[in-house]
Amino acid sequence: MNQSVLKALKLLDLFTEETYELSLKEISLRSNLPKPTAYRLLSALEEAGFLNKAKENEHDSRYRLGLKLLELGQLVSDKLEVRKIALPYMQQLGKEINEVVHLVVINQGEATYIEKVDSTRALRLYTRVGKSAPLYAGSGPKLLLAYLPEKKQEEVIQLAKSAVYPNGKPIQTDQLKEDLHKIKEEGFSWSAGEQDEDTTGISYPIFDFRNEVVAALAVSGLSSHFTGEHLELIKQKTNQTAGEISDKLGFKRLERI
Repeated sequence: MNQSVLKALKLLDLFTEETYELSLKEISLRSNLPKPTAYRLLSALEEAGFLNKAKENEHDSRYRLGLKLLELGQLVSDKLEVRKIALPYMQQLGKEINEVVHLVVINQGEATYIEKVDSTRALRLYTRVGKSAPLYAGSGPKLLLAYLPEKKQEEVIQLAKSAVYPNGKPIQTDQLKEDLHKIKEEGFSWSAGEQDEDTTGISYPIFDFRNEVVAALAVSGLSSHFTGEHLELIKQKTNQTAGEISDKLGFKRLERI
């Protein structure tokens, strides 16, 4: 790829949920580029609609992500057949269990949350569509990891050796391997406190017409909600919904063959 194009695209990665607006000076420092070079690349991105110049004075300029990215993101999102098919089922599941429901897929070696249905609870998880997480943490990511080929699994497990959970606890790779085996054996994934403290997640696989796992249907909420009869309801309804979405994608169950 042309180096100037690559440098310009990398500038977009500097913008996050926390740093949604950056000055020319900040961008220059964070990208390790001279101000004139950064300004030239930013001007090209602004002209293409990828950035908006939010404020300007004689000493500096400030930039935000432009609507062109939203437009392109929507095009990508609309092309995801599983998202379109799954959404009405997710909405119905959300009504039945009143917990946050996510659709998770693998994207560039990570788990990406491509759809979400919120709960009506006063206290609930804050998550967003587009969030990415490592494949070794959380019920949805781990479920996807469990269904990857062993070679790919091992690559992720090696990365996990130097990682920690949000609470600072190191990831035990032997336990992770056991978890992955158990997920394949039981057909669902469970996690507690792996991405956020005091939260629990349960995920079931969504299969396509090739009988391959293409997404995880993940339900998350405060751990205090995931007990007793409500827990059993969550498991039953999530499993059922994942099956219904899989059927819509052309999944052929063994008993039908």
